[in-house]
Amino acid sequence: MNTLIFFSSIKQIFDRRGMLAIASGILIALSFPNAGLSFLVWIALIPLLIALEESTHKTAFRIGMTCGITGYSVILYWLNIVFVRYGKLPWSVSIPLYLLLVLWLAMFYGFSTWVARLGELIGIKAAFTLPVAWVAFDFIRSFLFSGFAWGMLGHSQFRTLPVVQIADLAGVYGITLLIVLANIVLHRALRAVSGAGVPYPVKSAVVALLLILCTLFYGFNRLNAQESAASKPMRVALIQGNIPQDVKWSPEFREHTVDTYERLTREASKGGVDLIVWPESAVPFFFQDEPRQAERIRNLAREMNACLLFGSPAHELRNGKSTFLNSAFMLSPKGETVGRADKLHLVPFGEYVPLGNLLTFINKLVVGIGDFSPGERAVALDSGNTKLGVQVCYEIIFPELARQYVQAGARVLVAITNDAWFGRSSAPYQHLAISTFRAIETRTPLIRAANTGVTAIVDQNGHIRTMTGIFVEAYRTGEIQPGSGKSLYLTIGDTPAWLCVLITAGIGILVWRKRKVIPTEE
Repeated sequence: MNTLIFFSSIKQIFDRRGMLAIASGILIALSFPNAGLSFLVWIALIPLLIALEESTHKTAFRIGMTCGITGYSVILYWLNIVFVRYGKLPWSVSIPLYLLLVLWLAMFYGFSTWVARLGELIGIKAAFTLPVAWVAFDFIRSFLFSGFAWGMLGHSQFRTLPVVQIADLAGVYGITLLIVLANIVLHRALRAVSGAGVPYPVKSAVVALLLILCTLFYGFNRLNAQESAASKPMRVALIQGNIPQDVKWSPEFREHTVDTYERLTREASKGGVDLIVWPESAVPFFFQDEPRQAERIRNLAREMNACLLFGSPAHELRNGKSTFLNSAFMLSPKGETVGRADKLHLVPFGEYVPLGNLLTFINKLVVGIGDFSPGERAVALDSGNTKLGVQVCYEIIFPELARQYVQAGARVLVAITNDAWFGRSSAPYQHLAISTFRAIETRTPLIRAANTGVTAIVDQNGHIRTMTGIFVEAYRTGEIQPGSGKSLYLTIGDTPAWLCVLITAGIGILVWRKRKVIPTEE
């Protein structure tokens, strides 16, 4: 019996509907870095929409899941590099963990198509239900169970600057909604042209065209706008040490690490800079507890006559217990410690083990001290003329954190990270793509220092002004204009996304009331 169920499931996956869903998943994956064929996302859902035609709501869920599994299997292949090479997990454990996350993310695709098809079955057009449901479930997965706001459709457009400027109104979710709507209109138009007896989608086409025209008008207007200077420009130097992850925490390698950062800092600062930024955990020891090495770094700040920001683990007493933190320290041009920012959103299984008492067989991927604890609040660090919002590791993928820092007074966002975990994969480029949206949403420039790359300077319009390659010693310098700290998204936050959640819930209530008229068989 179990064998029959298994083969029946396989047959369903590879039937006509399943193959169309797989095609959509592949097109979605190809729209993200490193393939970077971003235009594909505007047609990627058409095979999926064909597969959804005349389906039951149960089949719609399966089709959505199949699309999501395909897409995320390709987008997140690099997780196995993290688990096997650095987490030291066997492939027999890595693959199931990777597939578990893929299934989790694919489930939200399934829910989106399920709700949309249920809405259609009670007479609500998919041109309304699918974009709204897609945004609603994208938003929910961005915070549910710690959240993973990675690989949303809108992220694929990070280089299409006129389109992504609306992120300062509705975040990345506004772009995702537009993409889904455009796919639906194109699908219906193609079906009408092909003589399938489907009426032309006149109303939805008009709405989509108006939204696209408004988006482009707004985008070009924002890109051409002359912003009044809130404060004087700041010259920055971003240092990429390219310290191998395998030896990063080795005591024998400390001198080499500090030597590397000193050498690159002196080269980058020859023309004079205001701020020097080293990556996450660039100082692979407790800066608080190593007076000799700490003084060496303080002297470098004095020599360069610049503020120096660097990542280092930290500790403090909380309720009488020693607490470990993943932090960034700020030194003044006089070498004095003037502030510390602590990471607020920790990486599950990387910096702590959820349900550690139950999951005792899973070790943390980070070599180090023990479980980290999150910081208590967003603290903007003062660099003299400008305050900085420092986000550590992958915190930059969470838009609410960037908002908190800008609302706390930051006028430059700083992302320090260590993407060495990802190896030579597409993940560092995907990470960079996501981070550019934080600059647009908050209209605040972003500077990014990564141990092995990608190190970059991003202006408040999301334009990547300069960037390094990966796994090379490098630095980037440039002048940035601090942001104004003004945007609609800073004021209303994720209200548009919450509205989509409420509308989706309302569709669910309507479906429940009319459940007796919904067919269960095709």
